Amino acid sequence: MVHDDRIPDEVLDRFRISGKPVRVIRDADENNDVIGTVVAWNDDFILIRKKNRKVVKLSRRYRICAADEPRISLEELL
Repeated sequence: MVHDDRIPDEVLDRFRISGKPVRVIRDADENNDVIGTVVAWNDDFILIRKKNRKVVKLSRRYRICAADEPRISLEELL
């Protein structure tokens, strides 16, 4: 059995429809987080539009949460 740790489509769809900014946590350094709105996704990637209007393609395996929620450290997840 393969563990699927991707964020569910339903959650991504709620973020996209609401336009609520999300935070994509890529590593332990908060400076490397990507904050923006969900534009689109497929099975492997998610597109995030940042405030400067640039679109970033990221893996769906990164931790994604609402930008206004407190940041979850990666150490807490282990």
